[in-house]
Amino acid sequence: MGNLLDGIEEVLLMGPGPSCVSEEVYKALSRKTLGHLDPYFIKIMDGIKAQLQTLLQTENSLTMPISGTGSAGMESVFVNLVELGDAVLILKNGVFGLRMAEVATRLGAAVDVLEFAWGTPVLVESVKKQLAVKEYKLVAMVHAETSTGVCNPVQEIGALLSGLDTLYLVDAVTSFGGMEVAMDKWVIDALYSGSQKCLSCPPGLAPVSFSLRAVNVIMNRKSKVPNWYLDMSLIASYWEGKSRAYHHTAPVNMLYGLYQALYLILQEGPEAVYHRHREMHKMLVTGLETLGLEMLVDESCRLPMLNAVKIPEGVDEAAVRRRLLADYKIEIGAGLGPLAGQIWRLGLMGHTARPENVERLLNALREIL
Repeated sequence: MGNLLDGIEEVLLMGPGPSCVSEEVYKALSRKTLGHLDPYFIKIMDGIKAQLQTLLQTENSLTMPISGTGSAGMESVFVNLVELGDAVLILKNGVFGLRMAEVATRLGAAVDVLEFAWGTPVLVESVKKQLAVKEYKLVAMVHAETSTGVCNPVQEIGALLSGLDTLYLVDAVTSFGGMEVAMDKWVIDALYSGSQKCLSCPPGLAPVSFSLRAVNVIMNRKSKVPNWYLDMSLIASYWEGKSRAYHHTAPVNMLYGLYQALYLILQEGPEAVYHRHREMHKMLVTGLETLGLEMLVDESCRLPMLNAVKIPEGVDEAAVRRRLLADYKIEIGAGLGPLAGQIWRLGLMGHTARPENVERLLNALREIL
């Protein structure tokens, strides 16, 4: 039997993630492995922390990548901040709000879920009414709902919570690196993301950040964090201070890749990167309209990096996806939950968000449809 890795073909990743990875990041991943406590590697760790703080627009000291995918980032913020019986409000309008509720429930929190129709944003006025009825330790929402292509009003909800004792938790897995995320200005206390979407690094790391207020909550828990591997009070001693304490063996080469991916974004300039995502989104939408395809989400709350496209009547959506992959080496995503079979999810994330990729997808769809 030959080496299976020799059979890997290059695929244009235009689904909900992972995204395409640049040659510079692949080169970074292949550099010589250092020990996880090597002084030079610690310099790289500090560099990553500073890059994340810059891109998240935060001064939070407890900012770092968790060793795990975006789901590990989600779990890390919940297990550190939520204790048995805590009142938690989840704002749900897609799969990833549902996952938040699942994790909080497993931790024994008293979870309320405020639901909104899939394909529509969270309504600020509804949240305001709910906050007037009950006090919560934590309110959580998804910035960029990957299952629907909706951008939620994170800044507006932060303004509602400003001045309250309630912690504000945000999922920025799909938004981070593709649109502005202003953690301090938006009064976000805890945030998690993933390396494989708009950062265009392979899956395996989950940037997280905690405000000073969130850190105080972690340090003054009544009970120990139930997950040892994700206990920020322990991990912080590896990522902060002059002397570093071993917690777990960091994925050294993955961190090289993340450093390079963040370096490329900051080198291009965050505003230029966000502008590129918006322009590629416009180009895609215009091209889809010429093919007679419609968008699911209203223009006022569409994401630039995740585009939900309605499947025309009579079209076998799975057959189109299979042909795109087999004949054109392009991957797109299917709908999830109640949107399964109703939409395609087209990703324009990070390194993927380029004119030649949009043109290639539109030409392929034109031939297939």
